Amino acid sequence: MKRREAIAYTATLIGGTLVGTNVFLSGCKAEVHTGGLFWENDILLLDEIGETILPKTDGSPGAKEALIGAFMALMVTDCYDEKQQAIFLSGLAEVEKRSKSNYSKGFVKLSPAQRLELLNSFDLEAKKTAEGAPPHFFTQMKDLTKQGYFSSEPGVTMALRYNPVPGRFDGCVDYVAGERAWY
Repeated sequence: MKRREAIAYTATLIGGTLVGTNVFLSGCKAEVHTGGLFWENDILLLDEIGETILPKTDGSPGAKEALIGAFMALMVTDCYDEKQQAIFLSGLAEVEKRSKSNYSKGFVKLSPAQRLELLNSFDLEAKKTAEGAPPHFFTQMKDLTKQGYFSSEPGVTMALRYNPVPGRFDGCVDYVAGERAWY
């Protein structure tokens, strides 16, 4: 074997090793940190929790379409104090923990009925929280879901009756059962 052939074979071997490693490892996706208190998987979980609280209907989009997970993560990171953040984050972990203990799988993999059953159990716990006690994490999640959804573009324009340019004020409008609220 000549020197040039040896260098060519070595280069091919090293190049193939480097390229091959990237090909094999591209199937392994690491969890992405969003830069705040939350990871990408946390935001996906919050989207599913929000969608269970405010699901998609024929007349309006669901909370997931309003990107509710990203909204909750932003609000908790930027607006909650450390104590409130700790309650929220431990609650998020509790959702996964109880999901796995009750159904042997994570919340995202549960059926819609199982998700609703689990969140209803948290809602009952939240309602039993004593007055003056720190808020229950599920109360925080429900409040953020409603706040984020009804201030998002899909929530305002599709779930509420949206009038971008209001006309004259008419304070005596009869209520018709089933009508959407005005925004």
